[in-house]
Amino acid sequence: MDMLAPLSLRQPFGRYAHGVAVPAGLRWVMTSGQLAIRPDDTIPDGAEAQADLCLANCAAILAEAGMGPQDVVRINAFVTDRAHFAPYMAARDRWLAGVTRLPASTLVIVSGFTRPEFLVEVEVTAAC
Repeated sequence: MDMLAPLSLRQPFGRYAHGVAVPAGLRWVMTSGQLAIRPDDTIPDGAEAQADLCLANCAAILAEAGMGPQDVVRINAFVTDRAHFAPYMAARDRWLAGVTRLPASTLVIVSGFTRPEFLVEVEVTAAC
């Protein structure tokens, strides 16, 4: 896979690529959007803790398919307030620590999720 970084574009705002080219013949995995809820139905406080759990949930799904963060080609994330951008990005950057080929990434502000205590949702697409 190749990161795409046209010189005509401003550098990305964080640890992500403007685009990723995936060669033919690879196996794809797409997660559903993961909310920050543990198996015991508890929800962590704060956007960063929620983002950590969302990404851990994505990692568990990828691991079931024999993949990990290094195989992610796209991250779509949603937060309920502009104030959650920095905490989410800190969690994402930790999750991608050591990954050399960064994924494409989008972060969107939404009005809310199924329960008001949810602040972050993350879905990933991976290929290997």
